[in-house]
Order: sequence, then C-alpha cells, then structure tokens
Amino acid sequence: MSTTPPKAPVTDPASPYESFDSRKLHDAAERALDHYLAPEKIMATPYSPSTLFMVNPQSDTETLLVNACESLASATVMLGDFAGMLEGPNRNTLLGIAQVVMLGELAVNKALDNVELKASA
Repeated sequence: MSTTPPKAPVTDPASPYESFDSRKLHDAAERALDHYLAPEKIMATPYSPSTLFMVNPQSDTETLLVNACESLASATVMLGDFAGMLEGPNRNTLLGIAQVVMLGELAVNKALDNVELKASA
C-alpha cells in the first residue's frame, strides 16, 4: 500500500506572517501606530500653546523683537561656551545648533530694522 504524504499548507513565501498570532501582532502594532502617528488626527487637532508663560498681549512689536534678539544672542553665547567644553562630533553638533540660533538672531535683527524704519518714516 502506498500512501501519499499529506500536502503542506499553501503559504505565500513572501508573507511576513508565520502564523495567525503574528498577523494579530502586526494588526495591533498598526492600530497603535495609527493611534499615535496618524497624520489626519495630528493635523485635525489645532495647536493651542500653554498659557503658563504668556507674553504680555500689550507688548508692541519692537519690544518683542528686541527681547527675542537678546534671548537668541544669549543662547548663542551659552551654546558657544558649552561647545568649548566638548570635542568631536558632539562639539560639531552644538556648533551647528549655535549657528542656526545665530541665523535666527540675524533674521530678528533685520525684522527689528524694518520695524524701526517704518516707525521713523
């Protein structure tokens, strides 16, 4: 008597799922990622800044720009001082951040110049 061996179940060789449980795990992971990273939910939620630290709503533009410029200048100095204590890639990274802050300071300075020009005109 010859018996034929049972046929192996047909599976897709490219399937990442070895079993039903791995499929359930994948589905659960997808739901979790969608919950935390779904762009439509992120974009649908308007940003509302914390009111713990508020800028005086009666501050004029020039005052705000002067304060921003001084804050950025201070940050540049602090980053430069801290970068002086580091070596290698960490120092380079910090100097890159300092440069970005410095560029922000230059932009705020130019905006301040524009505000002063309009005020004097």
